[in-house]
Formats: sequence, C-alpha cells, structure tokens
Amino acid sequence: MFNWKLKDVIMVSIFSVIFSFIYLGAVYFANFLATILAPFGLAPFAYEILFGVWFMASTFVPYIVQRSGVAVVSEVLSALIEVIMGNMFGPIVILSGIIQGMGPELVFAKNKYRNFTMMNMCFAAGAACVASFIWGFIRGGFVKYSPMMLVCMFIVRLISSVVFSGIICKIAADKLAGTGALSSYTLGQQNDPEMED
Repeated sequence: MFNWKLKDVIMVSIFSVIFSFIYLGAVYFANFLATILAPFGLAPFAYEILFGVWFMASTFVPYIVQRSGVAVVSEVLSALIEVIMGNMFGPIVILSGIIQGMGPELVFAKNKYRNFTMMNMCFAAGAACVASFIWGFIRGGFVKYSPMMLVCMFIVRLISSVVFSGIICKIAADKLAGTGALSSYTLGQQNDPEMED
C-alpha cells in the first residue's frame, strides 16, 4: 500500500518525535489556560484555541514526504509517543490521532499527494478539524454544550486549525526546504535557489 523509501520512514519518525513534544506542551499550556478562563465559563475554549496545534504533523510531514499514508502515520506516531511521555488523557489519544490524520489524508489523496498549495493545506487542516469535532460527539463530551456554544467552539477550532496546521505548517516547511535540508525531496528541489538558476 505504501510506497515509502527508507528516507521517508526516517523523516516521518523524526518529525513525529518533534511534534509529540509540541503536542504534549500544548496540552499542558491548554490546561493552564483553562484555569484562567474557567471563572468566565470559557474553559473549553482553552483547548479550541490550541486545537490546530494537534493536527500539525498530519499536514507538515505529508507536505515534505508527499506519499500515501504519511498524514495518518505521522499523526498516530506523534500521539503514541505523546502518550508514552505522559499525556493525561491516555491511550484514547492514539485513536484520536488516527481520526485526525484521516481528514488531511483524504484531502491529499484526492490530489494524488501532489497539491500542497496554501489553499489545499488549509483544506486539509479544516478536514482534520471536522473529523476531530465529529469524534468529540461520538466520545460524548459535547452533548453537555448548548448549540450556540458548539458553533462557537467549532469556529474557534477551525480558525486554529487553519492558522497552525494550514498557514504555519506551509510556511515552516517552505522555510525549511529553503535551507537545503530537504534537497532529496520534491519540496526541497522546488525551493532550491541553485536549481532555479
């Protein structure tokens, strides 16, 4: 199913570890932010504001590797390592990783892993947002909120997703490619000044 090379496995593994640290850090920061917002009844928004961070592996890594399965695998690996390091939510985070990775995977697969424009990256981030929000209902945590609260939560999560997993990941990957560190990948070759000359 996957037509990966050894360099792809290594690249996915490296960035999965990096994002696992970012994910875990975001969890603790969201908890801190929740204590600040709790007196105003806005504690859930502490997580929504940062939710886009938890999709970053599923857009950033596929943009670099550009092969099938990378969005799901990188997201799941990041979640797995995050759990091992002590994520308070436990193994359920791994299942969340599968679901969140499927959104971008479907978007990238639709274009045969060749369309990574800013718009498509944002679409992929939005797909992760939608998938995760549906998962929120399945888990049962959202039934306690009013319709208006849910709409507001979704809007904030969508904005967070587009900003972190769409715009920031696109810019960051392009900047990294510009350094020459990704010269063995299509993205690196596209951003290599010497090849443009």
